[in-house]
Amino acid sequence: MTVIVRELRPEVRADTEGFAHVRQQALPYILYTPEAIAYDVTHAHPDAHYLPLVAEEDGEVIGTANVGMVHDSPEPGQGYINLYVHPERTRRGVGSLLVRAADEHLAAQGATKVFAWVLDEPGNRVFAERHGYRASRSAHFLRLDLVNGSLPPLQDLPPGVELRSAADFADDPRPLFTLDAETMADEPSDVDYEFTDYEAWLESTWRHPLLSPELTSVALVDGRPAAFSAARTDGGTRYGTVMTGTARDFRGRGLAKLAKNDSLHRARAAGFTEAFTGNDAGNGPMLAINKWFGYEICATEVRYVRELG
Repeated sequence: MTVIVRELRPEVRADTEGFAHVRQQALPYILYTPEAIAYDVTHAHPDAHYLPLVAEEDGEVIGTANVGMVHDSPEPGQGYINLYVHPERTRRGVGSLLVRAADEHLAAQGATKVFAWVLDEPGNRVFAERHGYRASRSAHFLRLDLVNGSLPPLQDLPPGVELRSAADFADDPRPLFTLDAETMADEPSDVDYEFTDYEAWLESTWRHPLLSPELTSVALVDGRPAAFSAARTDGGTRYGTVMTGTARDFRGRGLAKLAKNDSLHRARAAGFTEAFTGNDAGNGPMLAINKWFGYEICATEVRYVRELG
């Protein structure tokens, strides 16, 4: 059968369902839903030049790629491509077709450097290196069994500290934006980010259909948001932590651990059965915290980079 690579159509349910299905099979450690995929396309920042691609064979989506430019970095010319093929349809040239289409798009946007994540498996590494990429940092996916695992007990709060949900900030989420921006700037990464666009954050983060304000926990110190643990859910039984962090002035006091423990307990009480998160392999403090919660590493990704021109 002939494989066709084309742009995903967010208004076509078969496209978003096919994209989500491939990702769920190839990358089951991240939450994907058709609604979230459509939202990401229709609400992408215009400077990101976001292009979601699907590889289709006989009407079935068997490969996917996210392609775009890093618009919120002070360094221009940085692009990305993250592609995943259905595990039962690999070694058929699908990935190379997606890379070719992605390269054409990124070249047209003036990309000089391209980043990609691949699962840490020999075939994936060979594929990336064959296309001119060199390995950089790595990151782990972690899973926690919320049914059979045992969470640490909830702790007494220190004086002046209170825990609230992000839903309490519905009328004015800007304090959470400020906290998210500060912690994101300190995340280990190959790319420097500048989180300065509040309206873009509202679109990409606060209003995202996977975000659960009710399960996102915020630790306040004397009324000021100081640490948080942001939660997403898939509408079923899977829960994911997408960011946990503490403002610089409040680090070393265990506030992120308090917030995450609160969120996990509430997720389990709400009926969620699996919890997922991810950490840079060099982020020892956060890996230690997640080990304390009972998370176990279930897969590893490697970041690859390719210089263009």
